[in-house]
Amino acid sequence: MRSKKAKVLHLLHGKPLLKYVIDLAYKIKPDSIFVVVGFQKEEVKKKFVSENIEFIDQEEQLGTGHAVMQTKSFLENFEGEVLVLSGDVPFLRESTVNEMIRDHRSNNAAVTLLTAEKDNPTGYGRIVRNSNNNIESIVEETDCSKTERTINEINSGIYCFNKKFLLESLEEIDQNNVQHEYYLTDIVKIAFDNSLLVMSAKVLNPDEINGINTIKDLVEAEKFLED
Repeated sequence: MRSKKAKVLHLLHGKPLLKYVIDLAYKIKPDSIFVVVGFQKEEVKKKFVSENIEFIDQEEQLGTGHAVMQTKSFLENFEGEVLVLSGDVPFLRESTVNEMIRDHRSNNAAVTLLTAEKDNPTGYGRIVRNSNNNIESIVEETDCSKTERTINEINSGIYCFNKKFLLESLEEIDQNNVQHEYYLTDIVKIAFDNSLLVMSAKVLNPDEINGINTIKDLVEAEKFLED
């Protein structure tokens, strides 16, 4: 956001962005809600101190995979699915997430991800499928080839994982990419390479998974809510 304030504390229609995501998590009725915090973590904690959630510190911001790595000790004794939400995606619907979780469970998938088709996919990771239409990887835009940049199916950053698979796979990801970060998206390739099931749920309205990354995005989101 190029702001002195943490992105998730920026207000949308009078509510911090993170509040939309926490409210969604409550509706799904999980066993626990963890929020990984880094930049301005104390301000974020203070703002949401009354919420029934647990904060996990990410001392260094080394990518999405690194953020999820911080949850390992909290998840070791938990059995079930791990849902990963993004703190800057305020429009995601409860029905979309519940359907995604149902599909994940009924197919006993290793990972299920939420995708969308966008006419202009700039800024998003691309969904790479093989000749059988199976998802084989997600490629972040900075690492995309010229051909991969033409793909319109994008990754929302919303995932449902089998917990055991998630924790094992986090041990395998590295920083061998343009941004030298730990990408959570690399876990999809790990699943595919090990012949594990990767499922996708595609949202019909791509606006539902829009992330708020700039002040312009925030202004557009305000207009969206007012319409």
